[in-house]
Amino acid sequence: MDQARRDSLKSLIKRLGLEDMDSPSLLLEVERAMTHTSSGRTDHNERLEFLGDAVLRLAATLYLDRHHPGLTVGDSSSLRAQLVSDRWLAELGEAIDIESCLILGVKALGDAAARTTIRADATEALIGALYKVSGSLEPILGWLTPHWQRTSADVLAAPHRFNGKTTLQEWSQGQGLGLPEYSTEERSQVHGDPQRFRSTVRVASKVLAEGHGRSRKEAEQNAAIAAAQTFAGNAAPH
Repeated sequence: MDQARRDSLKSLIKRLGLEDMDSPSLLLEVERAMTHTSSGRTDHNERLEFLGDAVLRLAATLYLDRHHPGLTVGDSSSLRAQLVSDRWLAELGEAIDIESCLILGVKALGDAAARTTIRADATEALIGALYKVSGSLEPILGWLTPHWQRTSADVLAAPHRFNGKTTLQEWSQGQGLGLPEYSTEERSQVHGDPQRFRSTVRVASKVLAEGHGRSRKEAEQNAAIAAAQTFAGNAAPH
């Protein structure tokens, strides 16, 4: 690893507020976390991403226990889903300018639709790298807590923007209209394409909204969010 690359990774660690952790072993793991499978290198970030996924969920659970102890288990689960979502990870990766440190292959460099997914995966791998070196959740909590506090405040202030399916279901049943029905189709086979799936949601046979996403689940959630924003709290559609 040349000096320019070391400086780039050190800057990334500093952006996390973890410059006190700076060490040769951390630099090596962060380098691995920034190496995408498309690079052709055998030492890539796939296993760190796998580790980071588990660490992230546990760290988010501890965050909720410390900062939102009054939430029910159900509400905690819903909030945690937002705190560990691919969308949240991609936004965090953008905030720390993780792309400036990524090592990508030619195919990934040319796949604009996949960049959000790549950014989210690398952020998760970075979490795995921090845990692997420190053996503790505290540095991760120290980095992520301010970001989670902002997201938590947004979610709790306007839950229908984030938990659309639950909000829409509660509204439709409260109106005596039964459960929402989702019709979802795959429109593209490009991995990471935000328009890959399109979902239409109906209540009482009336189309309320549609949404798009990289997965069926995301498309349905986005359709529900759009419907909830339009109809939740209003009279039944007719």
